[in-house]
Amino acid sequence: MARLPYLNPEDLAEADRPLLKRMISLYRCVVHSPGALRAFSGLGQYIRFQAKIDPRLRELAILQVGWLAKSAYEWSHHVKIGYDFGVSDADIEGMIADSAGKPSGLDALTLLVLKGAREIYAGGMSAETFSALQAHLNNEQMVDLTVTAAFYCAVVRTLATLAIDVEPDYQKYLDKYPFPA
Repeated sequence: MARLPYLNPEDLAEADRPLLKRMISLYRCVVHSPGALRAFSGLGQYIRFQAKIDPRLRELAILQVGWLAKSAYEWSHHVKIGYDFGVSDADIEGMIADSAGKPSGLDALTLLVLKGAREIYAGGMSAETFSALQAHLNNEQMVDLTVTAAFYCAVVRTLATLAIDVEPDYQKYLDKYPFPA
């Protein structure tokens, strides 16, 4: 159960009501600080719709962070969003296998992106991984990948601290790909 009440548009000042055009639990809680939600969703929208990294790789990096954090909210939302951007079940299964140190069937670039996301989650990407990724990504893409993984590290910590609940529509993604015990 969330640590703050979920707000509805009618709970907000008129100027802030558009912040809840997406009535997801995360926004309904973070909107207690409308300025924070504006900044938060602004970077999220940039990452999703303007970042120059391949959308499939972007979503796999986000999923990697969600998996490591065992963030039910992040994981369930980005399994669905990942499907919308070309992530397949084989990709998700491969990411889970790679996270456990098992063979994944994923291509070399995808494995590097996942490794980079894991390293960012742990505190920062190593020089070796960064250099290996630079063989495939330009500087803008490197920044976008870094900002994506780092931002979603912040997202999973926000979700955990505020104890944001997964909406019922997303439970099926948790059921399909549960976290290990």
